[in-house]
Amino acid sequence: MTEMTERNRTQTPDDGVDTPGQVRKTPRRGGGDPAGRGRTTIADGVVEKIAGLAARDVVGVHAMGSGISRTFGAVRDRVPGGSKSAARGVKAEVGEVQTALDLEIVVDYGVAIADVAGDVRENVIAAVERMTGLEVVEVNIAVSDVKLPEEEEDEPEPRIQ
Repeated sequence: MTEMTERNRTQTPDDGVDTPGQVRKTPRRGGGDPAGRGRTTIADGVVEKIAGLAARDVVGVHAMGSGISRTFGAVRDRVPGGSKSAARGVKAEVGEVQTALDLEIVVDYGVAIADVAGDVRENVIAAVERMTGLEVVEVNIAVSDVKLPEEEEDEPEPRIQ
């Protein structure tokens, strides 16, 4: 036989006879699905950031967090090297396959709070489930304030101009 013919023969499990034209497959090392060969864990902070960004995308959400956390956040943002916290106003409890979220938001004056809360809940669930694969079992929303049109921002005046 030629070298090519030998390479193309395989032994079939049912009859034990070499059959020309079949290619012998090399078995996978480790066996099984590669996705099942380890464990992925997602930190609470990751889910909090995703939820915070998704909530801020909803029209009618002015800010995230309580007045005190926003004030401290504004001061921290002005410190060199400081950055805006995407997770401000969000608390997540993450398990192996599920997560639960608590959000604290400030809404703009004049919006229907129930509608904004529903839109936030929908957007947060979609973003977290799509990006993490976790099942979102609940999203609790606390509206802590309403931003009036004539109110100034809570951020302190810059000392240096």
